Amino acid sequence: MKVSIIGATGYTGEELLRILAAHPAVEIVYITSENQTGQNINQVYPHFKHVHNKTLVSMSQIEEIAQASDVVFLGLPHGHAMAAGKKLLAAGTKVIDLGADYRFSDIEVYQKWYKVQHIHADAPSVYGLPELYRSKIKDASIIGNPGCYTTASILALAPLVKYQLIDLNSIVIDAKSGVSGAGRGLNLTNHFTETFENVRAYNIGGHRHTPEIEEQLTKQAGVEVVVTFTPHLIPMARGILSTCYGNLKPDVTAVDVNQAYENMYGNEYFIRLLGLGGYPATKNTRGSNFCDLGWHLDSRTGRVVAVAAIDNLVKGAAGQAVQNLNIIFGLDEKTGLGQVPLYP
Repeated sequence: MKVSIIGATGYTGEELLRILAAHPAVEIVYITSENQTGQNINQVYPHFKHVHNKTLVSMSQIEEIAQASDVVFLGLPHGHAMAAGKKLLAAGTKVIDLGADYRFSDIEVYQKWYKVQHIHADAPSVYGLPELYRSKIKDASIIGNPGCYTTASILALAPLVKYQLIDLNSIVIDAKSGVSGAGRGLNLTNHFTETFENVRAYNIGGHRHTPEIEEQLTKQAGVEVVVTFTPHLIPMARGILSTCYGNLKPDVTAVDVNQAYENMYGNEYFIRLLGLGGYPATKNTRGSNFCDLGWHLDSRTGRVVAVAAIDNLVKGAAGQAVQNLNIIFGLDEKTGLGQVPLYP
């Protein structure tokens, strides 16, 4: 498969290049950067020396990129992928967008939260969470690759809402992310001296992943779901830990909860069920496409606590995008994604 990456110098673009270096069915034909056009990728990222030797071009060459590529990954900020997506789709090229522009079924919700006019509202996009939408992804021409907080939170909660085990008005999500989730751009709050030995909440009640989580959980539940979502920045490079709370419905037992997770994920390779009493940890998924899930029943409060750990740059971004690539082209989903988590 001939693959190009538009926006290859951000952290997700870099992670795509790292993963695709081990993919036996991929040839990278174009990589782009508007700020570093003309440079070799291993000048920008020296760890790619002897691995990748491509020169970065401008996305102004998009027609040429489309003609040369079977699939194009878009690693652009929200609001910038739609124009590219339109052109690529018109050329018959498959598109996997790692930003937010193609994640929403309800375009008005996207516009409300992202403050951007959607210019490709008729795009036949599919939400790219394979464990929930594999059959739709298979025939899709454009994928909205899920966000990192959303991947962890949706996977943790989907069995509980799908099987009606919790009060849908009681969901609280407490999630923590490594600093790479904020991207590669310069920002004072992400500097070492600001993050080291520091944990802080941010965007309480207003984080843009909130409506994405709500839309997908609503689809699983069949009725509207509204959540309280609070993200935190923690002093590590990568990883997401999402701790999700819900009030159990009367007479729901541990057996019911265990069965719900087994029914949804028992045959999923990239979801590792740690079961009742399990404690997922970000270090156990670092550098891999795995999502570790564990859950606990608090009999004193009548709540279930579901915990998910992922690598925000892999299962929360580039790894999941490659998983979607494999599904679209009929390959084993694990192709190119055999990385064992880095430890310690």
